[in-house]
Amino acid sequence: MKRKSIHLLILGVLFSFVACAQKTDLEKTQATVNQQTIKDHIYYIASDEMRGRNTGSPEILKAAEYLAGQLESYGAKQVPGADGWFQPVPLRMKTLATSASLSFGGKDFAMNTDFLIVDGESGDFDGQVVYLEYGLAGEYEGKDIEGKIVFAKAGDGETSDRRGILTLSRDKRVLAKEAGAKALVEFYSSPSTTWASLTRAFNRVGISLDESGDTGAIMPHLWLKDLDNANQRFMMTKSIKQANISIEGMTNALTGDKNVLAMVEGTDPELKDEFIMFSAHYDHIGVGAPNAEGDSIYNGTRDNAIGTVTVLSAAENIAKYPLKRSALFVLYTAEEKGLLGSRYMANNPIIPNEEIVFCWNSDNGGYNDTTISTIIGLERTTAAQHIKDANVAFGLTAIDDPAGEQGLFDRSDNVNFARKGIPAPTYSLGFRAFDAEIGKYYHQQADNPDNVDYDYLEKFFKSYVYASRLIGNDSVTPFWVEGDKYYETGKKLYGRE
Repeated sequence: MKRKSIHLLILGVLFSFVACAQKTDLEKTQATVNQQTIKDHIYYIASDEMRGRNTGSPEILKAAEYLAGQLESYGAKQVPGADGWFQPVPLRMKTLATSASLSFGGKDFAMNTDFLIVDGESGDFDGQVVYLEYGLAGEYEGKDIEGKIVFAKAGDGETSDRRGILTLSRDKRVLAKEAGAKALVEFYSSPSTTWASLTRAFNRVGISLDESGDTGAIMPHLWLKDLDNANQRFMMTKSIKQANISIEGMTNALTGDKNVLAMVEGTDPELKDEFIMFSAHYDHIGVGAPNAEGDSIYNGTRDNAIGTVTVLSAAENIAKYPLKRSALFVLYTAEEKGLLGSRYMANNPIIPNEEIVFCWNSDNGGYNDTTISTIIGLERTTAAQHIKDANVAFGLTAIDDPAGEQGLFDRSDNVNFARKGIPAPTYSLGFRAFDAEIGKYYHQQADNPDNVDYDYLEKFFKSYVYASRLIGNDSVTPFWVEGDKYYETGKKLYGRE
């Protein structure tokens, strides 16, 4: 009898194994994604207890530990080279200067009225002036910059919006510091943003990636108001040889923020060397002034607890049913501060960028149509059909970005990897326009866990996970559609040239 029981037990185990192996990707998706789990995660991550998960807060560190614990519980593994389940991100929190001055050419300029501090620290900075046109890379060739103050025009002569100019400014600051500059002063002359709105934007506690590499000096970087005639003033100043910058009361401290990450190795001997990256940001904007209802916490349910849990759902599923390709799960900090967590990882990859063949990002502002999923960049990659098919399987329709004027592709973490050449669409809740329904919750205190449609979210999550399985198991590697802005960059990254 004992021998017969053992045989029956063995047959039962074998039968279960075969049944599991024979499940389709659709059945595997349905086996792990369920509404109650989704709801439990969202209610915790977007709870008042998390106080809006602001970058640099104790609550975002608590959220990071929770996410790491979930990934570990699923059976995902730590990524070799990471700090356990984390990638520490060197973010600096800077306080506002209590006073500052800029002097050159016999004139004194006042903080806020004439110039803004983009970055820096307290101290006096005297130096000889070096004039560059825009302060771009090629302009440093043959120039002696060491110990001097660089003056240049903001932007590049073509970019006119504040966000684009600021992105260029960050790159210029790195170039100037690497060249040994003592400070960088840019003439800001874009009429698209008023000086008053710039002053409001810069006069708040700021978070930025640490560029010092240690506890060393933070190079001062100023924007000098020049809205009347940039070229004329720029030429007039070329005769000025000396400048002084003085800053008081400005402090900088590292925050302790971190990206959360884990992996599941693929099952195919060859395809496992390719990684699908599943990503979302888990930070939000914290606590602010109370609204009419007295609510001061920006819970960030739609943006982006839902995106975070989308990735958790993929991790739970893939840890149980691994793909042919390897899976990398990354949850970013500081997206709301300028895509900083993802920018740091893209520039400091733990898994080499050339091994990541697809970035499957999830980020949200809200939804106004529960019959669709909106995929920012849907038609830009060869994975589009898998995404469409996965949505149809759960009664949804996948559509591409309907609000091109919002520049959404460039406003989420995916863009930092797209710029490296990695195909990187963003999976978003269904919207057909950035209308009042979106605005009702987007970056508002009303974005709470109790006012989302969980029946819709279940379909949305299942579509994401099913698409993930189709992409991760396809023998053909996903890529950019020929002619895309990043097509040639991708070819170079993956050695396809």
